[in-house]
Amino acid sequence: MRIIIMGCGRVGAELARLLDAEGHEVVILDLDSYSFRRLPRNFKGTALVGNGLDEEILRKAGIEKTDVFVSVTQGDNRNVMAAQMAKHIFNVPQVICRIYDPIREEMYRELGLKTISPTIIGAKALKELIGG
Repeated sequence: MRIIIMGCGRVGAELARLLDAEGHEVVILDLDSYSFRRLPRNFKGTALVGNGLDEEILRKAGIEKTDVFVSVTQGDNRNVMAAQMAKHIFNVPQVICRIYDPIREEMYRELGLKTISPTIIGAKALKELIGG
């Protein structure tokens, strides 16, 4: 599969590493080239500096031939906007978006985006550890 990941923080870099190790074609975008230090030395994918909200950068990343787009920057707004662009402008078959705000996550999920909220997942995991 061809996968674009927007955001090379801890989650984006780890996801890129895992997918690259499985043999997927991975492109990872970030505004700051220093973020790519998180990628392993043997990363075979492409690290591209640029704004994932810029259509030209997305085209350079190969979004028109992409199977999966994942947005995992620190900003909910950026993640949602990029996910909407990937889904509605470029017709990427699978679009996944990280959203910290549980209320927004539910709303965007109901609008048809595949979403994940670390806030909800973390709270549930902690509750389970407490035993409640």
